[in-house]
Amino acid sequence: MLRLTWVQPEDLLGHELRQAALDGREPSRIAARWRAAGGQEAPPRSGASPDRASRYLRQLAEDLLDELADLPSALEEQEPTELEKIKTLCPHLRACVPPGAARVGAGGTPQAPGCATHPAPAPTQARLEAAWLGRAAGCLLGKPVEKLSLTGIRQLAKATGNWPLTTWFTAQGLPQDLATKYPWNRRSATTSLAENIDGMPEDDDLNYPLLNLLLLQRHGKTFTTEDVATLWLDELPAGRTFTAERIAHRNLLTGIEPPHTARHRNPFREWIGALIRADVHGWTNPGNPAAAAEQAHRDATLTHTANGVYAAMFTAAVIATAATGTQDIHTCLRTGLTVIPPNSRLTKAIHHALQLAEDHTDFDTVVDELHTTYADHHWVHAIPNTALITAALTHANGDFTTSICRAVSGGWDTDSNGATTGSIAALLAGSPAALPDRWTTPLKNRLATSVGDFNGTGFDTLAHLTQALTRLEASRP
Repeated sequence: MLRLTWVQPEDLLGHELRQAALDGREPSRIAARWRAAGGQEAPPRSGASPDRASRYLRQLAEDLLDELADLPSALEEQEPTELEKIKTLCPHLRACVPPGAARVGAGGTPQAPGCATHPAPAPTQARLEAAWLGRAAGCLLGKPVEKLSLTGIRQLAKATGNWPLTTWFTAQGLPQDLATKYPWNRRSATTSLAENIDGMPEDDDLNYPLLNLLLLQRHGKTFTTEDVATLWLDELPAGRTFTAERIAHRNLLTGIEPPHTARHRNPFREWIGALIRADVHGWTNPGNPAAAAEQAHRDATLTHTANGVYAAMFTAAVIATAATGTQDIHTCLRTGLTVIPPNSRLTKAIHHALQLAEDHTDFDTVVDELHTTYADHHWVHAIPNTALITAALTHANGDFTTSICRAVSGGWDTDSNGATTGSIAALLAGSPAALPDRWTTPLKNRLATSVGDFNGTGFDTLAHLTQALTRLEASRP
């Protein structure tokens, strides 16, 4: 029996009940009705429960999903999704340079953030190649332990002499009892353990940056959310989508238009999917975090709302700042905070992560605190994962190896966290030569993908294509 993940109404309902509690709604009466009818909790780690629900329960789940969507939220004013409302809460959102790093205009006059008359130079091809390589290496490091518990990750690494984490995971020398207790991610072990790596295997964390290259090539920087939707229908296989992206894909096929695609029966709208699509928006807007954040917003609102959108905007702004090669990781992260609502749950989580990273020399302590704080969030939710990325980069002072190893060792969405952390840290490193060979050589300058004509493309070619897109004008005939 086929149990397609991330779309079964009886599974979505459990996720929506959790999401409602997080985003300021009161779902207890609806939850009680669901439980009284025999409804189950959402699967804790997988995308579908093992058995199909009865016709009655499935219909009830669909009805309750719609009822939950109509509940008012106490957080609507401080966590809007519409861009103009976000801008009213973010005085620096129109900024073109990091706060505190004002440019000098004509005649040597200092300019305030947002007043820059000349964009930053495009990043060098070497810097962008490093970013692509860093994204791939970080993703690949996290792939074999995706969905594993934090305890499992630590025990597997320790058993093979790789703790604190410093290199690829391996099954060589692993005691059989641990291998049985904590099995590697079954889809990834054959391509992502040290002994199996042969180029970069396909992963959604690389597919989405490739899609966004196509997006900018076809539509320029003034693309619309509808352009993103059309591109996905043309180029993105439905089977390569997950969580919010799969729901939005389904919604498009049933005639629902953006931005309603992000809201209709979509309990994953604050998960990590939009964040992993943000890199190209940052890479192509060097020194202009506001423009990067606005691009990320137009992309993200196909699938996400509120904090799911903010995670993408924050990440794009951080990357745009790092792309200049003139700012350290701490300035980049502070700049990212200026483009998202200051009283949002994501902003509070990022501040918490920054404080933990500054207060504790032992990163395991930082991770344990984060896991305690966000124990009520799903492991793919954007808030805890963005906090972990922030903590890893801060604690490692932006160093590439230390950053990706800390991000992955912190659990949750390990491949996505490794990918985004690797992209940022490698961008700061500045060139492929600045990345240790053990991370880049196994990639063989080749990635696999089902997107467009990119299968087998080298990271040097991707860097060349990305650099060309940084020169696009803000408008295009």
